[in-house]
Amino acid sequence: MKKLFRSERDRKFTGLCGGLAEYFGIDSTLVRLIAIIVALGSVGTFLFVYVIASLIVPSDRSGSFTDNNHYYY
Repeated sequence: MKKLFRSERDRKFTGLCGGLAEYFGIDSTLVRLIAIIVALGSVGTFLFVYVIASLIVPSDRSGSFTDNNHYYY
């Protein structure tokens, strides 16, 4: 079963869009573009929802060293 996490590897601000992109298996640029379009049309509501979602969705701590574990050899 897949779980939604905020991305540690693909983050620009909080990692929420990167996490959503990983969850749905799509490009994170597309998710960010959709988020910007919705934010411009929502008169501030989307920003409130984004902040609340960033606080609720847990961070993916496993992604911080999975790609760079060669430093420990």
